[in-house]
Amino acid sequence: MAAIALLAASLCACGSDKGAPAPASAPPSVSIQEVVARDVPVDFEYVARTQSSHLINIQARVSGFLDRRLYEEGAPVKEGQVLFQMDKKPFQVQLAQAEAALSKQEAAYETARRNLARTKPLTEQNALSQKDLDDATGQYQSAAASVEQAKAQVEAARLDLSYTTITSPVDGVSSAALQADGTYINPQNSLLTTVAVLSPMWVNFNISENEMQQFRDQIAQGRLITPAGKEYEVEIVLVDGSLFPHTGRMTFAEPSYDPQTGTFLVRISVPNPQGHLRPNQYVRARLKGAVRPGAILVPQRAVQQGAKGHFVWIVGADGKAEQRPVTVGNWHGDDWFIFEGLQGGERIAVDGTLALQPGMAVSAKPAGAGPAAGAQ
Repeated sequence: MAAIALLAASLCACGSDKGAPAPASAPPSVSIQEVVARDVPVDFEYVARTQSSHLINIQARVSGFLDRRLYEEGAPVKEGQVLFQMDKKPFQVQLAQAEAALSKQEAAYETARRNLARTKPLTEQNALSQKDLDDATGQYQSAAASVEQAKAQVEAARLDLSYTTITSPVDGVSSAALQADGTYINPQNSLLTTVAVLSPMWVNFNISENEMQQFRDQIAQGRLITPAGKEYEVEIVLVDGSLFPHTGRMTFAEPSYDPQTGTFLVRISVPNPQGHLRPNQYVRARLKGAVRPGAILVPQRAVQQGAKGHFVWIVGADGKAEQRPVTVGNWHGDDWFIFEGLQGGERIAVDGTLALQPGMAVSAKPAGAGPAAGAQ
């Protein structure tokens, strides 16, 4: 009898469990972040390439034999430093000939001058005719012109002689010698080497037509404020990610687009006193000084993309989720600029959004609290 009573009691208990209602499921947990509108400084970064601000071709100005090279190839050179020496002897001879011709013309000039000085008073006394005076005057003037011509020839010969000593016109870094010692130099092979000025160094980069139009549109819409006078502070980022110790400034922008690439050139001038930057080096130019006024930044993971574009989840005051379409802008670190769709003070879901449905009640916790990250 006792066994029958226990069996009946267990059957009653099983029947009561099947009839009990199931407990309600807990709302999903999400981490939220309040939207704050604030002025955000923004940078623009571009792949750039260095260029010497002055690349000087060192060329021979006279024809003759190249005696020797007097500099170390690839080494820094100073203004006025002798780079090449040509054979001086032919030019010294030409100078001596020009100086001798000048002396001859000066002697003829002195004779003509004295002759004119004697002819003038005799003509006044009617001892000589007017024609004699005219002849003496013409000889004097011709001799004077011959002296000036001879002086010019002396100066030309002196210049040619000076051109045999070839110096650097600027401080810079030298290139390889293009002509060997003993080569006869003429107009066809007159290029001897190049010297590149290292400071200031130019840093060039290109901006596409689409980027320029976006900048213009954002400025017109009040979403971007550029520095006064376009005076950006430009940082140079080296290949290892380190910053070059000197900042530059924008000095030139090409007024027309390149028809082949659809871009236009922007030039930065940066001091390079130690010569660490060299021509044709790839760097990144980072333009600083622009501001996005009243900008809204949200974490990138809070922005999702659907068939109709980007959207975020809003948690309203009633604790329910709402799907909100947004217009996104550029990335800013780990965040995304939102141009349209959000206002300051609203709360967006950052983590735990995969299971959300419009109108679903959620358990909201501040971003970074932890539990919602597990729900994601």
